[in-house]
Amino acid sequence: MRSDPARLSFEIVARDGDARAGVLRTPRGSVETPCFVPLATRGSVKGLVPDEVADAGYGMVLGNTYHLMLRPGGERIATLGGLHRFMGWEGPIITDSGGFQVFSLAFGGVADEIKGRRGRPPLDGGVLGIDEEGVRFRSYIDGSERFLSPERSMELQAQLGSDIAVAFDECTPYHADYDYTARSTERTLRWLERCLDWHRDGGPPGQAVFGIVQGGVHEELRRASAEATAAAAVDGIAIGGTLGRDKEQMGAVVAMTAAMTPPAAARHLLGIGEPDDLVDGIAVGIDSFDCAVPTRLARHGMVLAPLPDRRYRYDVRRRAHESEPGPLVTGCPCAACTRFSRAYLHHLSRAEEMTGARLLTIHNLVYSQRLVAGAREAIIAGRLSAYRESIHAGAAPWEAS
Repeated sequence: MRSDPARLSFEIVARDGDARAGVLRTPRGSVETPCFVPLATRGSVKGLVPDEVADAGYGMVLGNTYHLMLRPGGERIATLGGLHRFMGWEGPIITDSGGFQVFSLAFGGVADEIKGRRGRPPLDGGVLGIDEEGVRFRSYIDGSERFLSPERSMELQAQLGSDIAVAFDECTPYHADYDYTARSTERTLRWLERCLDWHRDGGPPGQAVFGIVQGGVHEELRRASAEATAAAAVDGIAIGGTLGRDKEQMGAVVAMTAAMTPPAAARHLLGIGEPDDLVDGIAVGIDSFDCAVPTRLARHGMVLAPLPDRRYRYDVRRRAHESEPGPLVTGCPCAACTRFSRAYLHHLSRAEEMTGARLLTIHNLVYSQRLVAGAREAIIAGRLSAYRESIHAGAAPWEAS
Protein backbone atom coordinates (compact mmCIF):
# COMPACT_ATOMS: atom_id res chain seq x y z
CA MET A 1 0.00 0.00 0.00
CA ARG A 2 1.02 3.58 -0.53
CA SER A 3 0.72 6.51 1.88
CA ASP A 4 0.20 10.04 0.62
CA PRO A 5 -1.83 12.48 2.78
CA ALA A 6 -2.33 14.67 -0.30
CA ARG A 7 -4.72 11.96 -1.55
CA LEU A 8 -6.00 10.26 1.56
CA SER A 9 -5.06 9.46 5.13
CA PHE A 10 -6.73 7.23 7.68
CA GLU A 11 -6.20 7.62 11.41
CA ILE A 12 -7.49 5.13 13.96
CA VAL A 13 -8.38 7.01 17.14
CA ALA A 14 -9.85 4.17 19.23
CA ARG A 15 -10.15 0.38 19.17
CA ASP A 16 -12.51 -2.03 20.86
CA GLY A 17 -11.54 -5.58 19.96
CA ASP A 18 -11.31 -5.67 16.19
CA ALA A 19 -13.54 -2.61 15.80
CA ARG A 20 -12.01 0.79 15.10
CA ALA A 21 -13.14 4.40 15.33
CA GLY A 22 -11.21 6.55 12.92
CA VAL A 23 -11.02 9.59 10.70
CA LEU A 24 -10.78 9.34 6.91
CA ARG A 25 -9.21 12.51 5.53
CA THR A 26 -9.48 13.59 1.89
CA PRO A 27 -8.66 16.89 0.14
CA ARG A 28 -12.36 17.80 0.31
CA GLY A 29 -12.87 17.06 3.97
CA SER A 30 -12.80 14.46 6.70
CA VAL A 31 -15.27 11.71 7.54
CA GLU A 32 -15.54 10.05 10.93
CA THR A 33 -15.64 6.25 10.84
CA PRO A 34 -17.30 3.85 11.09
CA CYS A 35 -19.64 5.46 8.61
CA PHE A 36 -22.39 4.62 6.17
CA VAL A 37 -22.19 6.10 2.66
CA PRO A 38 -25.51 6.81 0.88
CA LEU A 39 -25.76 6.09 -2.83
CA ALA A 40 -25.91 9.03 -5.21
CA THR A 41 -26.18 6.58 -8.08
CA ARG A 42 -26.96 8.98 -10.91
CA GLY A 43 -25.60 12.09 -9.22
CA SER A 44 -28.37 12.33 -6.62
CA VAL A 45 -29.34 10.64 -3.38
CA LYS A 46 -32.83 9.82 -4.62
CA GLY A 47 -35.40 12.41 -3.64
CA LEU A 48 -33.07 14.63 -1.62
CA VAL A 49 -30.96 17.71 -2.24
CA PRO A 50 -27.37 17.76 -0.94
CA ASP A 51 -28.17 19.91 2.10
CA GLU A 52 -30.73 17.37 3.27
CA VAL A 53 -28.18 14.57 2.98
CA ALA A 54 -25.64 16.60 4.96
CA ASP A 55 -28.28 17.52 7.56
CA ALA A 56 -28.95 13.80 8.04
CA GLY A 57 -25.36 13.51 9.24
CA TYR A 58 -23.53 12.37 6.12
CA GLY A 59 -20.16 13.63 4.92
CA MET A 60 -19.58 11.36 1.90
CA VAL A 61 -21.71 9.87 -0.88
CA LEU A 62 -21.11 7.29 -3.61
CA GLY A 63 -21.59 7.92 -7.33
CA ASN A 64 -22.09 5.09 -9.80
CA THR A 65 -19.58 5.11 -12.65
CA TYR A 66 -21.62 2.73 -14.82
CA HIS A 67 -24.84 4.73 -14.71
CA LEU A 68 -23.10 8.10 -15.04
CA MET A 69 -21.13 6.73 -17.99
CA LEU A 70 -24.37 5.95 -19.82
CA ARG A 71 -26.09 9.21 -18.89
CA PRO A 72 -25.08 12.02 -19.04
CA GLY A 73 -21.53 10.72 -19.68
CA GLY A 74 -18.21 11.29 -17.98
CA GLU A 75 -17.02 13.75 -20.59
CA ARG A 76 -20.05 16.01 -20.13
CA ILE A 77 -19.72 15.97 -16.35
CA ALA A 78 -16.04 16.82 -16.67
CA THR A 79 -16.76 19.85 -18.89
CA LEU A 80 -19.28 21.03 -16.28
CA GLY A 81 -16.70 20.98 -13.50
CA GLY A 82 -16.81 17.40 -12.25
CA LEU A 83 -19.36 15.49 -10.22
CA HIS A 84 -19.06 17.66 -7.09
CA ARG A 85 -20.03 20.81 -8.92
CA PHE A 86 -22.50 18.99 -11.18
CA MET A 87 -24.56 17.66 -8.26
CA GLY A 88 -23.83 20.45 -5.77
CA TRP A 89 -22.12 18.23 -3.19
CA GLU A 90 -19.13 19.79 -1.41
CA GLY A 91 -17.92 16.81 0.61
CA PRO A 92 -15.96 13.73 -0.46
CA ILE A 93 -17.34 11.38 -3.13
CA ILE A 94 -16.39 7.77 -3.70
CA THR A 95 -17.14 6.27 -7.12
CA ASP A 96 -17.48 2.56 -7.77
CA SER A 97 -15.81 1.07 -10.81
CA GLY A 98 -18.76 -0.30 -12.76
CA GLY A 99 -17.62 -3.82 -11.94
CA PHE A 100 -20.62 -4.52 -9.75
CA GLN A 101 -22.84 -3.92 -12.76
CA VAL A 102 -20.99 -6.72 -14.53
CA PHE A 103 -22.15 -8.91 -11.66
CA SER A 104 -25.72 -7.63 -11.45
CA LEU A 105 -26.38 -7.61 -15.19
CA ALA A 106 -24.98 -11.07 -15.72
CA PHE A 107 -26.03 -12.85 -12.54
CA GLY A 108 -28.53 -10.76 -10.55
CA GLY A 109 -27.95 -8.50 -7.57
CA VAL A 110 -26.69 -8.95 -4.02
CA ALA A 111 -30.30 -9.39 -2.86
CA ASP A 112 -30.51 -12.45 -5.10
CA GLU A 113 -27.43 -13.85 -3.42
CA ILE A 114 -28.46 -13.26 0.19
CA LYS A 115 -32.05 -14.35 -0.38
CA GLY A 116 -30.95 -17.50 -2.17
CA ARG A 117 -32.17 -16.62 -5.66
CA ARG A 118 -29.82 -17.92 -8.31
CA GLY A 119 -30.10 -14.95 -10.64
CA ARG A 120 -29.89 -15.04 -14.41
CA PRO A 121 -27.72 -17.38 -16.44
CA PRO A 122 -24.18 -16.07 -17.14
CA LEU A 123 -23.90 -13.45 -19.90
CA ASP A 124 -27.63 -12.84 -20.00
CA GLY A 125 -29.26 -9.53 -19.07
CA GLY A 126 -27.12 -7.07 -21.02
CA VAL A 127 -23.56 -8.42 -20.79
CA LEU A 128 -22.24 -9.60 -24.16
CA GLY A 129 -18.85 -10.83 -23.06
CA ILE A 130 -16.29 -10.76 -20.24
CA ASP A 131 -12.67 -11.34 -21.18
CA GLU A 132 -9.18 -10.15 -20.32
CA GLU A 133 -9.67 -6.79 -22.01
CA GLY A 134 -12.88 -5.89 -20.21
CA VAL A 135 -16.65 -6.18 -20.54
CA ARG A 136 -18.92 -5.65 -23.54
CA PHE A 137 -22.54 -4.92 -22.73
CA ARG A 138 -25.67 -3.31 -24.09
CA SER A 139 -26.83 0.01 -22.71
CA TYR A 140 -30.14 -0.27 -20.89
CA ILE A 141 -30.93 3.22 -22.22
CA ASP A 142 -30.67 2.77 -25.98
CA GLY A 143 -29.45 -0.79 -26.58
CA SER A 144 -26.11 0.36 -28.00
CA GLU A 145 -23.06 -1.82 -27.47
CA ARG A 146 -20.64 -0.37 -24.93
CA PHE A 147 -17.27 -1.42 -23.54
CA LEU A 148 -15.80 -1.00 -20.08
CA SER A 149 -12.20 -1.85 -19.30
CA PRO A 150 -9.92 -1.11 -16.34
CA GLU A 151 -8.47 1.87 -18.19
CA ARG A 152 -11.87 3.20 -19.25
CA SER A 153 -13.23 2.82 -15.71
CA MET A 154 -10.34 4.86 -14.31
CA GLU A 155 -10.70 7.45 -17.07
CA LEU A 156 -14.39 7.85 -16.23
CA GLN A 157 -13.68 8.17 -12.53
CA ALA A 158 -11.04 10.77 -13.31
CA GLN A 159 -13.59 12.70 -15.37
CA LEU A 160 -16.05 12.51 -12.49
CA GLY A 161 -13.33 13.83 -10.19
CA SER A 162 -14.19 11.64 -7.22
CA ASP A 163 -12.04 11.70 -4.11
CA ILE A 164 -11.85 7.89 -3.97
CA ALA A 165 -11.93 5.75 -7.10
CA VAL A 166 -12.42 1.98 -6.91
CA ALA A 167 -10.45 -0.36 -9.15
CA PHE A 168 -12.33 -2.25 -11.87
CA ASP A 169 -13.27 -5.80 -10.93
CA GLU A 170 -15.58 -8.69 -11.69
CA CYS A 171 -17.91 -9.65 -8.87
CA THR A 172 -18.63 -13.36 -9.13
CA PRO A 173 -21.84 -14.89 -7.72
CA TYR A 174 -22.07 -17.51 -5.01
CA HIS A 175 -23.11 -20.25 -7.39
CA ALA A 176 -19.98 -19.80 -9.58
CA ASP A 177 -17.72 -22.81 -9.10
CA TYR A 178 -14.27 -22.67 -7.54
CA ASP A 179 -12.37 -22.73 -10.84
CA TYR A 180 -14.35 -19.84 -12.32
CA THR A 181 -14.02 -17.84 -9.08
CA ALA A 182 -10.25 -18.45 -9.05
CA ARG A 183 -9.85 -17.33 -12.68
CA SER A 184 -12.04 -14.29 -12.05
CA THR A 185 -10.11 -13.33 -8.91
CA GLU A 186 -6.80 -13.59 -10.73
CA ARG A 187 -8.14 -11.47 -13.59
CA THR A 188 -9.38 -8.85 -11.14
CA LEU A 189 -5.83 -8.60 -9.75
CA ARG A 190 -4.44 -8.11 -13.27
CA TRP A 191 -7.11 -5.47 -13.86
CA LEU A 192 -6.01 -3.77 -10.63
CA GLU A 193 -2.47 -3.36 -11.96
CA ARG A 194 -3.85 -1.90 -15.19
CA CYS A 195 -6.01 0.52 -13.19
CA LEU A 196 -3.02 1.64 -11.16
CA ASP A 197 -0.83 2.00 -14.25
CA TRP A 198 -3.43 4.21 -15.90
CA HIS A 199 -4.02 6.24 -12.74
CA ARG A 200 -0.31 6.81 -12.20
CA ASP A 201 0.03 8.42 -15.62
CA GLY A 202 -3.40 10.05 -16.09
CA GLY A 203 -5.30 10.19 -12.81
CA PRO A 204 -6.04 13.33 -10.78
CA PRO A 205 -3.22 13.82 -8.25
CA GLY A 206 -5.63 14.19 -5.32
CA GLN A 207 -7.71 11.11 -6.14
CA ALA A 208 -7.16 7.99 -3.99
CA VAL A 209 -7.63 4.46 -5.35
CA PHE A 210 -9.05 1.51 -3.42
CA GLY A 211 -8.38 -2.05 -4.57
CA ILE A 212 -11.08 -4.70 -4.22
CA VAL A 213 -10.54 -8.02 -2.46
CA GLN A 214 -12.44 -10.81 -4.21
CA GLY A 215 -12.34 -14.60 -3.92
CA GLY A 216 -15.90 -15.65 -3.18
CA VAL A 217 -16.29 -17.74 -0.03
CA HIS A 218 -12.93 -19.49 -0.47
CA GLU A 219 -10.37 -18.68 2.21
CA GLU A 220 -7.29 -19.34 0.06
CA LEU A 221 -8.62 -17.17 -2.77
CA ARG A 222 -9.57 -14.37 -0.39
CA ARG A 223 -6.12 -14.51 1.22
CA ALA A 224 -4.29 -14.41 -2.10
CA SER A 225 -6.46 -11.51 -3.26
CA ALA A 226 -6.01 -9.59 0.01
CA GLU A 227 -2.25 -10.03 0.02
CA ALA A 228 -1.84 -9.01 -3.62
CA THR A 229 -4.15 -6.01 -3.22
CA ALA A 230 -2.35 -4.82 -0.11
CA ALA A 231 1.01 -5.17 -1.90
CA ALA A 232 -0.19 -2.92 -4.75
CA ALA A 233 -0.03 0.88 -4.77
CA VAL A 234 -3.54 1.37 -3.37
CA ASP A 235 -4.72 3.87 -0.76
CA GLY A 236 -7.32 1.63 0.85
CA ILE A 237 -9.07 -1.72 0.69
CA ALA A 238 -12.59 -2.50 -0.47
CA ILE A 239 -14.16 -5.89 0.22
CA GLY A 240 -16.47 -7.11 -2.53
CA GLY A 241 -17.71 -10.15 -4.33
CA THR A 242 -20.10 -12.79 -3.19
CA LEU A 243 -20.16 -13.07 0.58
CA GLY A 244 -22.04 -16.32 1.04
CA ARG A 245 -25.30 -18.18 0.80
CA ASP A 246 -26.84 -16.53 3.90
CA LYS A 247 -26.15 -13.95 6.59
CA GLU A 248 -24.20 -16.37 8.75
CA GLN A 249 -21.76 -17.21 5.99
CA MET A 250 -21.63 -13.60 4.87
CA GLY A 251 -20.56 -12.53 8.35
CA ALA A 252 -17.88 -15.20 8.44
CA VAL A 253 -16.48 -14.20 5.02
CA VAL A 254 -16.41 -10.50 5.96
CA ALA A 255 -14.66 -11.23 9.27
CA MET A 256 -12.17 -13.54 7.59
CA THR A 257 -11.39 -11.05 4.84
CA ALA A 258 -11.06 -8.04 7.14
CA ALA A 259 -8.53 -9.95 9.22
CA MET A 260 -6.46 -10.61 6.08
CA THR A 261 -6.04 -6.92 5.23
CA PRO A 262 -3.40 -4.56 6.71
CA PRO A 263 -4.44 -3.42 10.21
CA ALA A 264 -3.82 0.26 9.41
CA ALA A 265 -5.71 0.27 6.09
CA ALA A 266 -9.09 1.91 5.60
CA ARG A 267 -11.58 -0.91 4.91
CA HIS A 268 -14.75 -0.37 2.90
CA LEU A 269 -17.46 -3.03 2.53
CA LEU A 270 -19.29 -2.74 -0.77
CA GLY A 271 -23.07 -3.08 -1.05
CA ILE A 272 -23.98 -4.03 2.54
CA GLY A 273 -26.20 -1.87 4.74
CA GLU A 274 -28.83 -3.77 6.75
CA PRO A 275 -28.82 -2.58 10.40
CA ASP A 276 -27.60 -5.90 11.83
CA ASP A 277 -24.98 -6.25 9.10
CA LEU A 278 -23.66 -2.78 9.90
CA VAL A 279 -23.03 -3.48 13.59
CA ASP A 280 -21.66 -6.94 12.81
CA GLY A 281 -19.32 -5.54 10.15
CA ILE A 282 -18.14 -2.78 12.45
CA ALA A 283 -17.35 -5.38 15.13
CA VAL A 284 -14.90 -7.18 12.82
CA GLY A 285 -13.11 -4.04 11.67
CA ILE A 286 -15.03 -2.54 8.74
CA ASP A 287 -14.73 1.25 8.59
CA SER A 288 -17.24 2.26 5.91
CA PHE A 289 -20.21 0.78 4.08
CA ASP A 290 -22.36 1.69 1.08
CA CYS A 291 -25.74 0.28 0.18
CA ALA A 292 -29.05 1.12 -1.48
CA VAL A 293 -31.07 -0.34 1.41
CA PRO A 294 -32.22 2.89 3.16
CA THR A 295 -33.25 4.74 0.01
CA ARG A 296 -34.65 1.75 -1.89
CA LEU A 297 -36.78 0.60 1.04
CA ALA A 298 -38.20 4.10 1.45
CA ARG A 299 -39.49 4.17 -2.11
CA HIS A 300 -41.47 1.01 -1.35
CA GLY A 301 -42.98 2.25 1.90
CA MET A 302 -40.57 0.36 4.13
CA VAL A 303 -39.40 1.96 7.38
CA LEU A 304 -36.19 1.04 9.18
CA ALA A 305 -37.05 0.28 12.79
CA PRO A 306 -35.72 -1.71 15.79
CA LEU A 307 -37.56 -4.90 14.80
CA PRO A 308 -35.00 -7.72 14.53
CA ASP A 309 -37.75 -10.34 14.12
CA ARG A 310 -38.96 -8.45 11.02
CA ARG A 311 -35.59 -7.74 9.42
CA TYR A 312 -35.42 -4.29 11.06
CA ARG A 313 -38.27 -2.83 9.01
CA TYR A 314 -42.00 -2.58 8.60
CA ASP A 315 -44.34 -1.57 5.80
CA VAL A 316 -46.00 1.75 6.63
CA ARG A 317 -48.53 1.14 3.83
CA ARG A 318 -50.24 -1.60 5.81
CA ARG A 319 -53.69 -0.66 7.09
CA ALA A 320 -52.61 -1.23 10.67
CA HIS A 321 -50.88 2.16 10.47
CA GLU A 322 -53.67 4.22 8.89
CA SER A 323 -54.86 5.77 12.18
CA GLU A 324 -51.61 5.67 14.18
CA PRO A 325 -50.97 9.15 15.66
CA GLY A 326 -47.42 8.44 16.80
CA PRO A 327 -44.14 8.68 14.87
CA LEU A 328 -42.59 6.09 12.60
CA VAL A 329 -40.15 5.17 15.40
CA THR A 330 -40.42 6.58 18.90
CA GLY A 331 -37.47 8.80 19.78
CA CYS A 332 -36.18 9.15 16.23
CA PRO A 333 -34.86 12.71 15.68
CA CYS A 334 -35.56 12.84 11.94
CA ALA A 335 -37.95 15.35 10.34
CA ALA A 336 -40.45 12.63 9.43
CA CYS A 337 -40.76 11.41 13.01
CA THR A 338 -40.65 14.77 14.82
CA ARG A 339 -43.16 16.55 12.57
CA PHE A 340 -45.55 13.99 11.12
CA SER A 341 -47.69 11.09 12.28
CA ARG A 342 -47.38 7.55 11.08
CA ALA A 343 -50.96 7.86 9.79
CA TYR A 344 -49.97 10.79 7.58
CA LEU A 345 -46.95 8.97 6.21
CA HIS A 346 -49.11 5.89 5.65
CA HIS A 347 -51.46 8.07 3.58
CA LEU A 348 -48.64 9.67 1.56
CA SER A 349 -47.00 6.35 0.82
CA ARG A 350 -50.25 4.63 -0.14
CA ALA A 351 -51.08 7.56 -2.41
CA GLU A 352 -47.55 7.38 -3.88
CA GLU A 353 -46.98 11.04 -3.13
CA MET A 354 -43.38 12.15 -3.69
CA THR A 355 -43.37 13.81 -0.27
CA GLY A 356 -43.94 10.44 1.35
CA ALA A 357 -40.96 8.84 -0.38
CA ARG A 358 -38.79 11.82 0.54
CA LEU A 359 -39.75 11.72 4.21
CA LEU A 360 -39.24 7.96 4.47
CA THR A 361 -35.85 8.37 2.78
CA ILE A 362 -34.85 10.99 5.34
CA HIS A 363 -35.98 8.71 8.17
CA ASN A 364 -34.13 5.65 6.86
CA LEU A 365 -30.94 7.63 6.28
CA VAL A 366 -31.07 9.22 9.73
CA TYR A 367 -31.70 5.80 11.29
CA SER A 368 -28.68 4.30 9.50
CA GLN A 369 -26.48 7.27 10.38
CA ARG A 370 -27.44 7.18 14.04
CA LEU A 371 -26.70 3.45 14.06
CA VAL A 372 -23.10 3.85 12.89
CA ALA A 373 -22.56 7.02 14.93
CA GLY A 374 -23.73 5.12 18.02
CA ALA A 375 -21.29 2.34 17.19
CA ARG A 376 -18.47 4.89 16.96
CA GLU A 377 -19.36 6.28 20.37
CA ALA A 378 -19.50 2.76 21.77
CA ILE A 379 -16.06 1.90 20.38
CA ILE A 380 -14.54 5.00 21.96
CA ALA A 381 -16.19 4.10 25.28
CA GLY A 382 -15.07 0.46 25.02
CA ARG A 383 -18.63 -0.93 25.00
CA LEU A 384 -19.27 -1.96 21.41
CA SER A 385 -20.18 -5.51 22.40
CA ALA A 386 -23.02 -4.26 24.60
CA TYR A 387 -24.17 -1.82 21.91
CA ARG A 388 -24.20 -4.56 19.29
CA GLU A 389 -26.15 -6.90 21.55
CA SER A 390 -28.70 -4.17 22.23
CA ILE A 391 -29.24 -3.56 18.52
CA HIS A 392 -29.69 -7.28 17.92
CA ALA A 393 -32.15 -7.42 20.83
CA GLY A 394 -34.32 -4.67 19.36
CA ALA A 395 -33.06 -1.39 20.80
CA ALA A 396 -33.10 1.74 18.68
CA PRO A 397 -29.65 3.26 18.07
CA TRP A 398 -30.34 6.17 20.46
CA GLU A 399 -31.44 3.70 23.18
CA ALA A 400 -28.75 1.02 22.82
CA SER A 401 -26.49 0.61 25.82
